[in-house]
Amino acid sequence: MVTQLGISMLAPLVLCVCVGMWLDERFGWSTTAVLVILGIMAGARNTWILAKQVGLPQPKGRDQDEEKDQ
Repeated sequence: MVTQLGISMLAPLVLCVCVGMWLDERFGWSTTAVLVILGIMAGARNTWILAKQVGLPQPKGRDQDEEKDQ
């Protein structure tokens, strides 16, 4: 689980850095810093969602029964 959390944080960051560097080389735009911030935010969101799914107990009762019916 720890590895999955780390990968879910680093994957968007590495992707955004690579895209930013490519855009800098290809078009001369300086977008790497903006994309690094975007990658950090996306990674934090992914990690938060994954940690929330693992750490919180599933609701019992009526809500769970309705999900099974659908």
